[in-house]
Amino acid sequence: MEIEIATIGGYEEVGRQMTAVRAGDDVVIFDMGLNLSQVLIHDNVETERMHSLDLIDMGAIPDDRIMSDLEGDVQAIVPTHGHLDHIGAISKLAHRYDAPIVATPFTIELVKQQIEGEQKFGVENDLIKMDAGETMSIGDSGKVDLEFVNVTHSIIDAINPVLHTPEGAVVYGLDKRMDHTPVIGDPIDMDRFREIGREGEGVLCYIEDCTNASKKGRTPSEKVAREHLRDVLYSMEDYDGGIVATTFSSHIARVKSLVEFADDIGRQPVLLGRSMEKYSGTAERLDFVDFPTDLGMFGHRKSVDRTFKRIMNEGKEKYLPVVTGHQGEPRAMLTRMARGETPYELQDGDKVVFSARVIPEPTNEGQRYQAEKLLGMQGARVYDDIHVSGHLNQEGHYEMLDALQPQHVIPAHQDLSGFSSYVNLCESEGYQMGRDLHVTRNGNLIQLVE
Repeated sequence: MEIEIATIGGYEEVGRQMTAVRAGDDVVIFDMGLNLSQVLIHDNVETERMHSLDLIDMGAIPDDRIMSDLEGDVQAIVPTHGHLDHIGAISKLAHRYDAPIVATPFTIELVKQQIEGEQKFGVENDLIKMDAGETMSIGDSGKVDLEFVNVTHSIIDAINPVLHTPEGAVVYGLDKRMDHTPVIGDPIDMDRFREIGREGEGVLCYIEDCTNASKKGRTPSEKVAREHLRDVLYSMEDYDGGIVATTFSSHIARVKSLVEFADDIGRQPVLLGRSMEKYSGTAERLDFVDFPTDLGMFGHRKSVDRTFKRIMNEGKEKYLPVVTGHQGEPRAMLTRMARGETPYELQDGDKVVFSARVIPEPTNEGQRYQAEKLLGMQGARVYDDIHVSGHLNQEGHYEMLDALQPQHVIPAHQDLSGFSSYVNLCESEGYQMGRDLHVTRNGNLIQLVE
């Protein structure tokens, strides 16, 4: 059976992930993501109103025109998790393919909301829920199966999909952290990865996220970030001014910790911002998290400002707002607060807790720098980098290669310079560039089996 891989997006940047695998006549697409930095650069452009070809030309979504060179039918579109760099282009591209979207329950719900919020392209693909540990048949040959393996990341219900073919398995390894003690959900299923490495023809190809391949050691568990956050907030228990926290809206485990620790120090937590309300509300509705019944979640600007007024009237010392804006996004809640555009008044000595790390990309870094400067001008004191990454450090990469023993490796989720550390790591394990280690670019085809 012929096996061919199209590296469509995410091989020249962090963002707009999209990869297609052809096994005989059957094609499976993994991820359809947005390049958030390209959208932020064009802040004055309403990208939701733009044609998909214009979005491709501006680098916001994957250029999927290479799909016409794959001789097969798309049988499934499989997003690995609910981050926008993996699902943000589904509402703009999925209508081109007569195939269902298959994902875990939380991811499917986020995809559904994404589609409903953008009706321009009329995406009507079937939505199929599949849990980690389950398998479904792909196509009519009876020879290709899709399996979901549970992984841990900075969002709940993440998986690594595995396409089982007669020539061996293709493991799509974006994005994960090797967390054995997660705050929410099950640990990464390393036992299953090891089994896949030993089964049948073994692993034909491993496509891996290279985000932290230059960082030594292993990525800490989310429990480490939770304890760091506990220590920081408990140290503020006697402070009688304002405390504000921000984190990734999609990081439900971190939001859960913030809500719990706010209550521990005698403050009422409240979640503010559209994405904060969206992700936490969805997680609670699907029973992934159990928030207090009186926890307020407000996304609409008028509702947020009313809440800020109530906080100012009743006393800032009674509340802990958890807001959007950890990257300094221009329209996010924290940035508006820093500019003095909300009823919440920051004062000398007020605490702002960033339970997030700056995404290493120039647009984000610039916006975050500006936001912190504005906060400082209002007298706020910043607590930074209370976070652990959602991606593998070097030892995690070594462990995955040892578990899977793949015949071929394709680095992803970086630009060419970002691949270098992972290439060195793979070469130290016996892989060779041009033979079984394939550094590629967007829009390329790699023929693994002819």
